[in-house]
Amino acid sequence: MASARKRRVSDGDEDGQNDNQQRSAPQSLTHPISPPLKKRRLPDTPTEAKYHPPFKSVGSPFQLTKIKDLPAGLNKDTYTLRDVLGDPLISECWEFNYLHDIDFLMSAFDEDVRSLVKVHVVHGFWKREDPNRLALQESAARFNNVTLHAAFLPEMFGTHHSKMFILLRHDDTAQLVIHTANLITRDWTNMTQGAWFSPRLPLLKPEHDEGRPRIGNGAKFKLDFLNYLRAYDTKRPTCKDITTKLMKYDFSSINGSLISSVPGRHTVTQSTSSTNFGWAAMKSALAAVPIHSTIEHKPEVAIQISSIATLGPTDSWLKNTFLHTLGNTPATTFKVVFPTPDEIRKSLDGYMSGGSIHTKTQSPQQVKQLQYLKPLFHHWANDSASGLRMFPPRPLLSPSANAPSPNIAINASKVKNSGRKRAAPHIKTYIRSHRPTPESSETDIHIDWALLTSANLSKQAWGEALSAKENTVRISSYEIGVLVWPGLYGENAVMKPAFLEDALPPPEQTRGDGDGKGKEDYDGKDEVVEVALRMPYDLPLQPYGPGEVPWVATASHTEPDWMGRIWQA
Repeated sequence: MASARKRRVSDGDEDGQNDNQQRSAPQSLTHPISPPLKKRRLPDTPTEAKYHPPFKSVGSPFQLTKIKDLPAGLNKDTYTLRDVLGDPLISECWEFNYLHDIDFLMSAFDEDVRSLVKVHVVHGFWKREDPNRLALQESAARFNNVTLHAAFLPEMFGTHHSKMFILLRHDDTAQLVIHTANLITRDWTNMTQGAWFSPRLPLLKPEHDEGRPRIGNGAKFKLDFLNYLRAYDTKRPTCKDITTKLMKYDFSSINGSLISSVPGRHTVTQSTSSTNFGWAAMKSALAAVPIHSTIEHKPEVAIQISSIATLGPTDSWLKNTFLHTLGNTPATTFKVVFPTPDEIRKSLDGYMSGGSIHTKTQSPQQVKQLQYLKPLFHHWANDSASGLRMFPPRPLLSPSANAPSPNIAINASKVKNSGRKRAAPHIKTYIRSHRPTPESSETDIHIDWALLTSANLSKQAWGEALSAKENTVRISSYEIGVLVWPGLYGENAVMKPAFLEDALPPPEQTRGDGDGKGKEDYDGKDEVVEVALRMPYDLPLQPYGPGEVPWVATASHTEPDWMGRIWQA
């Protein structure tokens, strides 16, 4: 059998970069769905029914990429690279990433303006003799309108891992697209990816006051975003030009909080007029987000990533720094969503998907790390014959976390289908949820907050806390993401998981309760606002079984994938 090619990566938080030819896979998960109603109308009758206030639905702030080898029914509300870059009004594009295929990038622009768009590529290959840098230079030289910029990386294990587009248009608008995919073909075909698209940002009007920075508003987002870009200019001008241009745009339409990382040592600040990075940015943003923390609500945080770096032989950093940042309370359960070798074998690209998904279990330190992570591991596809199904979930790192649990089959009728179980994960999401009532099921949940980011589970990405006396965080890599929560959309808004599309189905509503109050008398104070959050994985999540381990790209896998290939380390 032919062996799948792969490359070794550092112990850091890097993506794989194989970009081999894709092969068609058997179609699955093809259950048809009916399209949702475009607009909810209150019925005119019956007047004797109980009155409910008008319903407002908000589409998902995160979107998924289109998967090449899945049917149209599983690709609703998805996007391609051409959807991002194909607008002929784009005049300038700044592309930030870890891996770049210049030909693939340029092919996504409209044919009529492809040679006219000013394209800036920001990469992390700062060593002049780096083969990746030389290959990038050779590719860029074929296009007169492409300029390369090398990000400064002072840390040994740091990478330029941010994934983002900044687009300027001829109609004097700008747009930010923060996403999870490398700029290579494989990442945009059969791997699950996600993105946050900002609204079109207009130029500032002279009389417009952007207001004071506040967690979640556009003024704070702009402050943090420009400070992120300024970090590239520490040693040499890199992003100064685009930073200056973006200062002239109005960010007030943005709802969300920027969570970014830049290399170096950073003082943790409590002021909203300053910018935190790494876990400190997440901590300060979450301080403004209301959450349900009682055990009756069964709150949980799902950490879904495509790479796990070396975190240490004990759970000190994970538990005391990172999970504490995410809101570690006695009631909170933490789950790490990461694929097993079997899930990689069954993915659309088989073992080739594994070249972009990383953790290690070979060294004694990594073996110890696996031991304390094992109770937290949950499946990506959630359909493993060897996996567990437990209720209620295990508390974080409890003494009984390793106790055996019955292998109970999941009731298929209760599974919420995301349509992505066979598209291997390269997306990174951090989602906190709770059950609105103690009787609610594991799939009937409300979302407290959600983060879409380039940052995996690593010290390099999130930073290490130095001594409390210094009040500083040390970060190695560039990362960027956006945090959202229901309060951004209204005082009484709720956020719920959405599956197979970017919208929630409308609730059953009637009006009139016999006291004469109807739609025409509605004062707007009790409007129901429901925000959809497009889910990249099925619910409920399935814990690993006793003999299951995470996928390891640096280990050999001799059991053939569905295409008959093996994986040689």
